[in-house]
Amino acid sequence: MTLSLALVTLISAFGSSFQYGYNVSVINSPAPYMQDFYNRTYLDRTGVPMDSSFQTLLWSLTVSMFPLGGFFGSLMVWPLVNNCGRKGTLLINNLFSIAAAILMGTSELAKTFEVIILSRVIMGIFAGLASNVVPMFLGEMSPKNLRGAIGVVPQLFITIGILAAQILGLSSILGNAEGWPVLLGLTGIPSLLQLLTLPFFPESPRYLLIQKGNEEQARRALQRLRGWEDVDDEVEEMYQEDRSEKEEGQFSVLSLCTFRGLRWQLISWGAQTGVFYYADRIFESAGVASSSIQYVTVSIGAINVVMTLLAVFIVESLGRRILLLAGFVLCSASCAVLTLALNLQSSVSWMSYLSIACVILYIIGHAIGPSPIPAVMITEMFLQSSRPAAFMVGGSVHWLSNFTVGLVFLYMEAGLGPYSFLIFCAICLATMVYIFFIVPETKNKTFMEINRIMAKRNKVEIRESEELKDSFPLGKREEKKELSSSEM
Repeated sequence: MTLSLALVTLISAFGSSFQYGYNVSVINSPAPYMQDFYNRTYLDRTGVPMDSSFQTLLWSLTVSMFPLGGFFGSLMVWPLVNNCGRKGTLLINNLFSIAAAILMGTSELAKTFEVIILSRVIMGIFAGLASNVVPMFLGEMSPKNLRGAIGVVPQLFITIGILAAQILGLSSILGNAEGWPVLLGLTGIPSLLQLLTLPFFPESPRYLLIQKGNEEQARRALQRLRGWEDVDDEVEEMYQEDRSEKEEGQFSVLSLCTFRGLRWQLISWGAQTGVFYYADRIFESAGVASSSIQYVTVSIGAINVVMTLLAVFIVESLGRRILLLAGFVLCSASCAVLTLALNLQSSVSWMSYLSIACVILYIIGHAIGPSPIPAVMITEMFLQSSRPAAFMVGGSVHWLSNFTVGLVFLYMEAGLGPYSFLIFCAICLATMVYIFFIVPETKNKTFMEINRIMAKRNKVEIRESEELKDSFPLGKREEKKELSSSEM
């Protein structure tokens, strides 16, 4: 791990992924004060109080507009990263965050709650791009022995962002009637820092060589990221990948969905939605005193950070597959027991504590596998031309699921009660079975090695060049021959 690689990882994750997590949780604690602002604004305009059903709709929109924006942001991944590059897309993306932060921070002064809902869409677009581009950017820059650990770092910063929003959202800090606009507006600061620092770091070497055809810039980027001059092996591997892709053809979104060789990779991209949107409501239904709920939520956020940090250190030793399986086992078990505990807590006093334990277990399971690993694996399981489209399709499914849950969870909870968590249990179980039978281990393998494994699994033949050097440009091969002769 070189200083340059460490810094670009931290800057990308803090400037982008941190804000994704921050905005998932930021409206949770100040919700009563924001809803009161909605009521006061409506009363000032119309002279009549807001109807409770209309307030529920408005708040559901406030929550769900963020993942809806994430869906739109995911649709922008493919054209932006192919035309502007990975780093260029992240720099452009900062403009969405800064604009949303200004709008949200001034919403109370402007006496408009509509601008908050609009800003949540804009912030969602930022998060949709960030959640897909950062793992792609860092995955393409990382050596194969560190790709898993570095790939988990964006998710680590998402959890840190959630925790930061929970801490700053305490009623004694900014989660109060006076502080909530500042709480919402702070999200622009990490974007400003990234906008000022990221230009000093290199673009993805794979993008520079394979998509832009600029070997010289790719070599310079690799040399800076690796800390040594000899990067021929990685350059050769990129040329081999480029040759393989040219034989297979470039993938559009439509061909990505229909090409048999990518079938399992596409299906493998799935994600579980967290419980942070309505964490306070879950704890309240579990019997936690209202004065203590926000502190319990912060504790849960801290556990989330610690377990994701653990995943950073163990993903390269245990591998991706075992973490996914273990995570989904914990998630499905906790959802099943939580259903039972919520049903019995009115008759058995200690069931409220079991409910909280189930939420903690779900967070632990989610943090070690389902949250961080899918983005790592989609980077690894797709080659350069299909990777942006894969992130676009997979990210769209993820954000559309988040939007659906954010919009209908309150109504689902009202209709099904505790049994609503059985739906999540079934999804976790189905995903776990699929991973067990279909998803291979990808740790410490090159992109081409993983591509061969998936081709074999999909019964698709990949034509290999006679020798690795066949995919290396003639001029560079001659340079290498001359170098070898001089060394002898």
